[in-house]
Amino acid sequence: VQRADCRPAVNENYMRLKRLQIEESSKPTRLSQQLQNPVTNYKPVANHSYNLEYEKKKKEEGKRARADKQQVLDMLFSAFEKHQYYNIKDLVDITKQPVIYLKEILRDIGNYNIKGTHKNTWELKPEYRHYQGEKSDE
Repeated sequence: VQRADCRPAVNENYMRLKRLQIEESSKPTRLSQQLQNPVTNYKPVANHSYNLEYEKKKKEEGKRARADKQQVLDMLFSAFEKHQYYNIKDLVDITKQPVIYLKEILRDIGNYNIKGTHKNTWELKPEYRHYQGEKSDE
């Protein structure tokens, strides 16, 4: 319920401190410098090593060819035995199939989650889930 007013003891030291603070805050954070002679230790590279490695890997893999539907289904079911939810990118890596072909198959056997904690992931439809069927039989 009490009120107090505080004022700084304005003396020479305080004024010097405040002046230094104002000068520091008004300085630009980045300064440009004019170089007298150019930097000579830099050599441009036409294509970096990590780009070359990526291109080499892509050439080795080649285009993704469509495999037999039953073979892809087997790969998908074995993947869904390990985890319940998968991102489309992960399923493409596992099956090595084109995205469009994989989505066609997934529409038949899976549900795409749009909301919730498992947003943008695929899961198997209830009739294909063997792990939930075993619980209901017991």
